[in-house]
Amino acid sequence: MEHRNISVGLVQMTCGDDNQQNIGKAMDRIRDCAGKGAQVICLQELFSSVYFCHEEHYDFFRLAEPIPGPTTIQLGELARSLNVVIVASLFEKRAKGVYHNTVAVIDGDGTFLGKYRKNHIPDDPGYYEKFYFTPGDTGYAVFPTKYGKIGTLICWDQWYPEAARITSLMGAEILFYPTAIGWATSQPEAVNQQQYSAWQTIQRSHAVANGVFVVAVNRTGLEGEMNFWGGSFVTDPFGRILYECSHDKEEDPVVKLDLHEVDEARVHWPFLRDRRIDTYGPILERFLDK
Repeated sequence: MEHRNISVGLVQMTCGDDNQQNIGKAMDRIRDCAGKGAQVICLQELFSSVYFCHEEHYDFFRLAEPIPGPTTIQLGELARSLNVVIVASLFEKRAKGVYHNTVAVIDGDGTFLGKYRKNHIPDDPGYYEKFYFTPGDTGYAVFPTKYGKIGTLICWDQWYPEAARITSLMGAEILFYPTAIGWATSQPEAVNQQQYSAWQTIQRSHAVANGVFVVAVNRTGLEGEMNFWGGSFVTDPFGRILYECSHDKEEDPVVKLDLHEVDEARVHWPFLRDRRIDTYGPILERFLDK
């Protein structure tokens, strides 16, 4: 059997008010992952700052930057020196009054491969993202990195099977989900566990339905009334958990994947072969109440 091994690194960390310290910490953890053999390293959602979307405040727009821009330049130099691919989620200032929640992908030689702008934007208590982010217009994206074809989606995107399906159909072998999700400190523990289980289950189902690896990288730590639940994980194309981080500790694990398993899963469970695309027209309707 042909093996196509790739090692992925996950950077699960806390963030504070000093953006440069957050970026410095992330870069140190990227170096740690590279030292353990990681070839593709994913940072959590909006890793350079606190999760500011817990409130609507105009001052937070000052955190945004162009992409490519100062942070991607720093990460590009680091990627080139370590020969690693970096997946980095940033607050993008596209133009005056137009901002996005965006992932930048940097190849192992430091080349900026492109970006994906978050499509699904939540607006819930503690997650007021519609105040800050314009919905993405890049379409779904797959990046042909030197180590393999990866797809990038962002946090709230992870609840939508359509996003995972389209990105997989575009050729992704691994879906990366930089994430910022947690428990409200006022919630009972039973509700906390129910929500975490749902979050993990939906992403494992994306892996199974599409025959791909899924890497979810969440932040951890208490920020205001939100206790980010960590729990970053990697699943194989059959939904088997290969690694799961703790809820409350900073971690930067490295997990080895065999990309041949994508082909193996799709041969034995041929869901893509048996899709009835001629019957899926109604999916384009908002709701079928006619």
